[in-house]
Amino acid sequence: MLRRIYEGQDCSLAHALEVVGERWSLLIVRNVLLGIKRFDGHLGDLGIARNVLSDRLNRLVEYGILERVRYQDRPTRYEYHITQMGRDLTPAVVALMQWGDRYLVGESGPPRRIEHLGCDGAVRVELTCERCTRPLMNEEVTARPVT
Repeated sequence: MLRRIYEGQDCSLAHALEVVGERWSLLIVRNVLLGIKRFDGHLGDLGIARNVLSDRLNRLVEYGILERVRYQDRPTRYEYHITQMGRDLTPAVVALMQWGDRYLVGESGPPRRIEHLGCDGAVRVELTCERCTRPLMNEEVTARPVT
């Protein structure tokens, strides 16, 4: 079994993977972004074991990515709503979907299209320079230690 903690890694990506890097976590976030908010909805869509789903939902709530909102008292039932922290994962989710669409889909093409709610245009994630605002090619990007 893979560890959840990346000890000795002074890296924001490693820290993010500790929170959402497990297989089911980003799929649950994707589902909530797509409007699936209830436990049974995730269960039916993902085909995940109940105990695993419960554990992943609890972790996402614990880290502040989702919030649990009661929608029924008897028996007590909850929906899972996305927080701002969770919504800020949208570019990462879309980027992974774009990568999968480019390299991993079959002949029938991508199963979903990510669209702008305002005009129905296709959405894409791209790298942009903060200083000059120019779109960048992957080869133009590097990472340097902060001094």
